[in-house]
Amino acid sequence: MSDGVGDGHPPPTQAPGGPATRLARLVTELTAPAILVSVLTVLVGWHAAGGGHGLAWGLLATLFATGIPFAYIVGGVRRGRLTDHHVGVREQRRVPLLFGLTSAAAGLALLAALGAPRPVLALVAAGVVGLVVAVSVSHWWKMSIHSAVAAGTVVVLVLTFGSRLLATAPLLALVGWSRVRLRDHTVAQVVVGGVVGGLITGVVYRALA
Repeated sequence: MSDGVGDGHPPPTQAPGGPATRLARLVTELTAPAILVSVLTVLVGWHAAGGGHGLAWGLLATLFATGIPFAYIVGGVRRGRLTDHHVGVREQRRVPLLFGLTSAAAGLALLAALGAPRPVLALVAAGVVGLVVAVSVSHWWKMSIHSAVAAGTVVVLVLTFGSRLLATAPLLALVGWSRVRLRDHTVAQVVVGGVVGGLITGVVYRALA
């Protein structure tokens, strides 16, 4: 299967303009994986340990899970190695994903050595497993990481704070719609990303938290 970029086919055309497209761009930016993971990690850290102590654990985990990897991506964009901060071209994804995987794994090791709360460790571990899958899949298909992270976010919120957080489930449809509307992904790429992200997070986080 192919995403139509760099495989002998022309790249997908840009999404048409208008209010719907502007809304889709806004949704895509606000639900970027770096943002969702950062907010989620801080929330889980705060919930697990409480107060400033929990916030510190969450921020430390966020540094390795999203801060360092995102800084690498921004640097790649500025140097012209990457087309955009969402890394929309599949062929460009492998190195940033591997860098993110290395950073998250290093963070997981440090957090474990320092005695971080189990939910924080479980969340970072789920991210590491998810990145392993993303690196593997990106070699041949452009699965939606936006959708994978959104699904994982909903799963963690429900497992951590209870069934009332099922109210966040519409986030999945909104994120999926934005990615398809902007023609960054097909419906199949969005659906598979959501299923994979939800399953990995559910299994790993539930087992370790």
